[in-house]
Amino acid sequence: MSSAKVVAVLTLTCAVCAGAAPASADQVEKGNFGLGLIVGEPTGVAAKLYLSDTTAVAGAAGFAFVGGGLHIHADYLWHPWVLTRETKFVLPAYIGLGARVLNHNRGRGTSSDDVHLGIRGVVGILFDFTEVPLDAFLEVAGVLEYRTAGDSHGGFPKFGINAGAGVRYYF
Repeated sequence: MSSAKVVAVLTLTCAVCAGAAPASADQVEKGNFGLGLIVGEPTGVAAKLYLSDTTAVAGAAGFAFVGGGLHIHADYLWHPWVLTRETKFVLPAYIGLGARVLNHNRGRGTSSDDVHLGIRGVVGILFDFTEVPLDAFLEVAGVLEYRTAGDSHGGFPKFGINAGAGVRYYF
């Protein structure tokens, strides 16, 4: 299945699930698992599993715009601060540590492909809606990575930045 079809199916699924949310002004009980879309680095599918009220495991898989390739990351997150609490949403900030794998194609043929392995430090904010089982997030991560290429791009660790925004529906 092409990447455009996968994104279209996921978008339609999220739209249908969001449309099925209750229309009342009461707070809804969210599940612990959220699935949705992320746009940025990477652009693709995002997921989050709450382990407690203040900790979670989140990840994403998709396409890397910078340089191309498949990007997968996972982070352990802490939500230590609530910036504001309104009737329609709560706005916590979060920090976390995780890992990233990037299968990078520099476009010079298959022999010049490489894999980037990295440690991520992430910070973000989360719009946690109280009337629908949705959240929206904005995050930035610094990545210390090792590149497996045998040429001048490989070897010693290098620093990179990831940023993304997304939305998830909770089951």
